[in-house]
Parts: sequence; C-alpha cells; structure tokens
Amino acid sequence: MSEKNSGDGSRSARERLQQQRERDKAREKQRRVLIVSAAVVGVLGLAAVVGVIAASGDKDGGSDKAGPVVAPSGATDEDAKPAIPTGKGDAPSTLTIWEDFRCPACAQFENVMRDSVHELEASGALKAEYHLATLIDGNMGGSGSLRAANAAACAQDAGKFTAYHDTLYINQPPETDDAFGDNAKLIELAAKVPGLDTPAFRSCVNDGTHDGWVKKSQEAFQNGGFRGTPSVLLNGESIFPTKGNEQISPENLKKWVAEANKGKKAGTASPSAG
Repeated sequence: MSEKNSGDGSRSARERLQQQRERDKAREKQRRVLIVSAAVVGVLGLAAVVGVIAASGDKDGGSDKAGPVVAPSGATDEDAKPAIPTGKGDAPSTLTIWEDFRCPACAQFENVMRDSVHELEASGALKAEYHLATLIDGNMGGSGSLRAANAAACAQDAGKFTAYHDTLYINQPPETDDAFGDNAKLIELAAKVPGLDTPAFRSCVNDGTHDGWVKKSQEAFQNGGFRGTPSVLLNGESIFPTKGNEQISPENLKKWVAEANKGKKAGTASPSAG
C-alpha cells in the first residue's frame, strides 16, 4: 500500500512539474508574440484602429437608451471616466487600461502581462484602473463586449473582479464568435472563480444591472481620443505598444515602474475590492 502511494505521489509530482513546464513554455511563446505584434501595431495601428473607432461610432447608437447608470461597488468616476480600481489605493504609480473583453489584442496583452501587473500590485508599487469599452460590438455587431463588461462589473460587486476579469481573457472566444453575448456562458465561466456563482451575481448578469455604466465608459473612451484597445498608460504616459523606443514587456514594465517610483514609498493601504 505504501509503495503504491509513493508511486502515485511521484507520478503526481512529475505531472505537476510537466504542467508547470508547459505553462512556462506557453507564457514565453505569448511574450514573443506580444513583442512581434507590438511592432506591427506600431506600424499599422493608426489606420486600422481609427477604422474600428469610426465603425463603433456608426453602429453603437444605443448609448442614450442605456437606462440608469448603476456603478459597481468601489468604482471610480474621476473626470467622468468610469473605472474599476485594483491594487493598493496609495501605490505611487497608476496603470490605466482601456480594454474590451472581445478584443484579441487585449487578451494578448493581459495573458502576457498579467503576472507582472499582479506582482507589482501586491508589492504596493502599482495600482490599476480598468476602463471597459465595447468597440468590437460596434465594429462587428453582437453584444459580447457589453455583456462581458456588465458581468465583470457584477463580479466587482462581489469583490471578485480581478479573478473573473482574468478568467474572461483566458477563455476569450475568437473575435468573430460572439459567445460572450450569451449570459449563460458568462455565468458558466463564473463557476471557475470560487464563490462568484451566486444568485445575486446571476441576477446582476441577467438583468444587465451595469449596462448603463458600461455604456458611459464606452462614451468616455470615444471622447478620450484613444486610438484603440488596449490603450495602456503608466502615470498618464502611453506605454503600449512602446514607451519611447522600448517595447512593452513584463521586464520593461517592472523597470518603468521602478524608475517612476524612485524615492517613493510603496503603498500599504488595503487592496481595492477588485
């Protein structure tokens, strides 16, 4: 019996090691892809993304019919730009991210940079502000951007925004597949976040409780002069796909934050509810 258990334990350890190696390989591959894509965006971004914004403006005509604006718990609205904050509120640097849950480039950014952002937040070096946009709905039709953003705001009400936000990007469907337009799919994914799939969350998702708030965020994006998603700023300076002559990468983000924080104390406040 003990020999069998020992064998099972060794096998489990080998399996975990193999899984970790596969995750490391995937992360490195995503990192290389991000760097290559960043160079492409730098060349083609202006023409391509302006087209996305123009199409969004043409097709998204329902903003004035959004109903009441119900902000999620802990959301901010500085300068009429709705946002969900994460990290320690007194962190010396701020990462501002405008993104769309249907946007492939946003998923690429998140899946490569996620660990570094979380690490910087945990250390008190960085806090983040997430602004949710619905460009893909406007450009390609459908409602997945809006529905997913509303569901993420519902997760914020439950204090589980970050985990659900990450889950949505890890499980993002192809851009042309409006799978996130189905509330049942969004609720199914909530089961991957411990404690999130509750009657209150389901009701919030199905009722579109925060639709008006999401549409207000999209209007702020359209009025903000941004070229596309993701739009990423560190202390107000754009860093995607580059900061100066340097490409964005996990290593460079840490370096840029360290440079910005030189001589400043790390944040110590309780993390935001997200």
